[in-house]
Amino acid sequence: MADYDYDLFVIGAGSGGTRASRVAAAHGARVAVAEEYRVGGTCVIRGCVPKKLLIYGAHFAEDLKDAKRFGWQVPDQCDFDWKTLRDNVLEEVDRINGAYTQTLENHGVEIIHQRATITGPHSVRLADGTEKTAERILVAVGARPAVPPCSGAEHGITSNEAFHLDALPKRVLIAGAGYIANEFAGIFHQLGAHVIIMNRTQDILRGYDLSIRDRLLQISMMKGLEFKFDANFEGIDKGEDGCLTVRMSGHEPVTVDMVMFATGRVPNTEDLGLEDAGVTLEKGAIVVDEHNRSNIDSIFAIGDVTNRIQLTPIAIREGQAFADTYYGNKPTVVDYANIPSAVFSHPPLAGVGMTESEAKQKLGSVSVYSSDFRPMKNVLAGRNERALYKMVCDGETGRIVGLHMIGPDVPEILQAAAIAVKAGLTKAQFDETVALHPTMAEELVLMK
Repeated sequence: MADYDYDLFVIGAGSGGTRASRVAAAHGARVAVAEEYRVGGTCVIRGCVPKKLLIYGAHFAEDLKDAKRFGWQVPDQCDFDWKTLRDNVLEEVDRINGAYTQTLENHGVEIIHQRATITGPHSVRLADGTEKTAERILVAVGARPAVPPCSGAEHGITSNEAFHLDALPKRVLIAGAGYIANEFAGIFHQLGAHVIIMNRTQDILRGYDLSIRDRLLQISMMKGLEFKFDANFEGIDKGEDGCLTVRMSGHEPVTVDMVMFATGRVPNTEDLGLEDAGVTLEKGAIVVDEHNRSNIDSIFAIGDVTNRIQLTPIAIREGQAFADTYYGNKPTVVDYANIPSAVFSHPPLAGVGMTESEAKQKLGSVSVYSSDFRPMKNVLAGRNERALYKMVCDGETGRIVGLHMIGPDVPEILQAAAIAVKAGLTKAQFDETVALHPTMAEELVLMK
């Protein structure tokens, strides 16, 4: 090890790379991390964190309307200043970026603010031409938004640019129907834009339970969002007035002020030297084993660049497991079963475990319980918007194998409920738990 500059060289200081670097250094390793942009990665800088703050800001549109029914004398028209929200969110991003940087420095991790490429099993080259060596190299460069190949694609933006807009569009077309598309659709709609969601299939949010996504589609259409299904891009034309006309298959062209691509994310493996080092890739992702090791013994990868499960908490778990395994004398394998996830749409949805259709395919005998209700706050506010909670159980044992929800605050509720699913608890054990009244969460122990 003394022959190398470092014990561990990490490429990418996102959630996974930062965790791996910090923990490995705490275990006594000599660690350097190279980051060409900002410490914190997608989640902190241009993903989960700023997006959730925008969602909070957008939700005031509904909250202010509802407040009247609760006795608050709110004007019919409240002024909203996009730049205030945008700048305050970016200021918070700066603060967290500084906190991440400070944490790494406090643990003795050397931060190199340059791009690094792999030149061999134990070597990397920095952007300034400097060569560095390490016993192990960990790739944690994440993923980037995918942009579909079509004429005029250069006129569109991705989620990366959405946080820096000079002004809000009055009309926006969002391509895609996954979590990013539905979350930004809610943000732009609540802030006053007319939103069109364009998708090449008829499904939104594939992977989530069908009943829950159908409910979101129903509520979204009721709110005024427009959907164009079975639509593929034929081209985007920019007019002299700056407006964009989107031509698509199966539908008439539409003219909007902004087009946003939310058509998935692809691993950031280009021009990293991986192929030259002999690292095996599959559809652009680094192939690794359960211990995050590639086919090259000294090169590892975690997070979205492996395209296993693209979730920030998974990258963090993988980074922790890597550091504990190789530097903490604590071999650890990440368990990918029953991972909770959420979509911060309007309203949000969340799920853990098997959907109803998955359970029927895998278990055969399945019992499904549900609660379809109007939250108390919505009743008094005069908002005709219903929540839906769904519990999927093994028909033979009663073990809960899936929980799926849509409604106010369900991501907060599901985090605790996911523990019960992970622990293998049964419907009977939920029934034995006294309801906490009056709450929305009590519906979990009252389902029929």
